[in-house]
Amino acid sequence: MKGDYLESTIKQFEYYKLLGEKSMEQLPEEKLFWQFNNESNSIATIVKHLWGNMLSRWTDFLTSDGEKEWRNRDAEFENDIRSKEELLAKWNEGWQCMLNSLKQLEEDDLQKIIYIRNQGHTVMEAINRQLAHYPYHIGQMVYIAKMVADNNWKSLTIPKGNSQSFNAEKFSKPKSRKHFTDEILKSHNRQSH
Repeated sequence: MKGDYLESTIKQFEYYKLLGEKSMEQLPEEKLFWQFNNESNSIATIVKHLWGNMLSRWTDFLTSDGEKEWRNRDAEFENDIRSKEELLAKWNEGWQCMLNSLKQLEEDDLQKIIYIRNQGHTVMEAINRQLAHYPYHIGQMVYIAKMVADNNWKSLTIPKGNSQSFNAEKFSKPKSRKHFTDEILKSHNRQSH
């Protein structure tokens, strides 16, 4: 039985994965490679960086340094993915590696020490580090997608002007204890099956 922290963390990561996917779905393939300028990243480049980070950090998570010798971080920022299929393959490979590793952890693992570039972290600290890092980049992806989609953008959360009705619907139900992502992820899983 997973503890509350690990269950909550897995749901948080799955939620941000979903936000990234729903952002990419709203764009034509060529716009996944669009850059505002030479110093900015495309969605594809951000995906490539997340993929590289996830494979490095979560492969042999408890037993080897999170910055693997085989990782080429600088190459992650070269915009060389050629198709949406390749982009989604990297996206899914990174998330699968990360989520599989996370789902294998037990509460007893949380205080173990792991290393990232020889710097010690408790497992919980390492998880929290990535729980801040990945949503940072997912937010960039959402922002780029919103700019590109412009008036065709479909809100990923509460649409503009709908906060009052959204809150009224939530407050019309009895108080309950559940994770904020439960309804979102359950709805998505029903739609994708």
